[in-house]
Amino acid sequence: MVFVPEDVPFLAVVASLWFVLGLYGLSALWWLVETIVLSWGWRGDGGDRTWGVEDVQVRVLTIGAEAVVQGTVDSIPDGIDDVRVVSERKIDIDGATVHVVPESFECTATNKGRALEWARRNVECGREYVLYLDEDTLVTGFTGIPDADIVQFTEKPLYTGSWLTYCCEVFRVGYQFEQYGFHRLSYPLYAWGGGVAVRHSIERAITWDVATITEDTNFIWRAADRGAISYRLVDARFRNQAPPSLRAMIKQRRRWMSGTVRDGGLLPRRYRPLYLTRAVAWGFSPLVPVLVVVTTLLPSTFPYRWLYAMLSIGLFGILFVYMLAGLVGYRKHPVLWPVFVVLTPLAALFHAIGALWGIVRPIERFEVTEKVSPAEIEAEHPELEPGAIADHDGTERLVRESADEYSWTPFEDDVESETATADD
Repeated sequence: MVFVPEDVPFLAVVASLWFVLGLYGLSALWWLVETIVLSWGWRGDGGDRTWGVEDVQVRVLTIGAEAVVQGTVDSIPDGIDDVRVVSERKIDIDGATVHVVPESFECTATNKGRALEWARRNVECGREYVLYLDEDTLVTGFTGIPDADIVQFTEKPLYTGSWLTYCCEVFRVGYQFEQYGFHRLSYPLYAWGGGVAVRHSIERAITWDVATITEDTNFIWRAADRGAISYRLVDARFRNQAPPSLRAMIKQRRRWMSGTVRDGGLLPRRYRPLYLTRAVAWGFSPLVPVLVVVTTLLPSTFPYRWLYAMLSIGLFGILFVYMLAGLVGYRKHPVLWPVFVVLTPLAALFHAIGALWGIVRPIERFEVTEKVSPAEIEAEHPELEPGAIADHDGTERLVRESADEYSWTPFEDDVESETATADD
């Protein structure tokens, strides 16, 4: 075959389209391997909880959101008698010891990492584990910790007034089903959301004293680089908050991606293609529906045109698989699934905008996502009576009585019914 100069632009388009499709295809294939193959045995030996709540010190990190933190502290099981709040300014919290990070404290870490490192150096801990919670994390189903160096607790963000960000969180929770396969990896691909418990001896050895804006993931990668670590996932579905606005969510995703891209050098070479594929696929996932449209416009001379069309449609379908996995995680009733399925392209788009922004223009500083008070959460959820969060015991569920109950409302967790109760 003889090529002429006019073929060059066409060949460039062909190569670009196949490259984009292949990149996203590898990411989707890896997700399926993680969730279907590597997830086998994620519970460990019968899902045991070797260490009890009495073996845990809880640390809640905050700039100074007093009402939000009080709700988090109230949700911690009564069996945990060592609860610390590490704050950037003085606040009053019932049921916890508040430590204020001095302005004079200096270290390599910045922002949240600086507070983590100050606490590591100055807050005494005589327990086996330190359980780190974000300021808005409501503990649920916490009865102990399996014997592992790093323990990730799954999350299920609560509706806080924005149906679009809530829909994006359902989509994200579905994608994070890949966490069930992380125990098979030497380097778990990330640690965020819900809560993270760290063996105290590991924390002392690794420290938080590095410059990063994704502290949890950075810590677990450095720990894995130091030597073999054990990782376990506990499917407790801690309740944190969906961002209250689209703007807040986009900024949050930008920070996550910026930190991931910046810290990618910590991974060994064998992990970097996977990490880069996932990052680019996340940021450019809105292109998948575009590829489906493009296939209808491709000329008949496009190599393997029908194969490309079938693959692009299949990868577009993967977006709906992520959403369906999220609906399973949220226990939404199947009659509601069509609502979220229709919204899937929109959820994928807005979930990716911040990530794409983080790839194109990475952020260098930590930005706190807006949070709402427990009273505002209770106002958004009619099944929660006033004071339900303050009365909540973290060993139980928050909204519904059973993990087998379905949610019958699209953008809230439940409605008042014969089986729903205020304290779960």
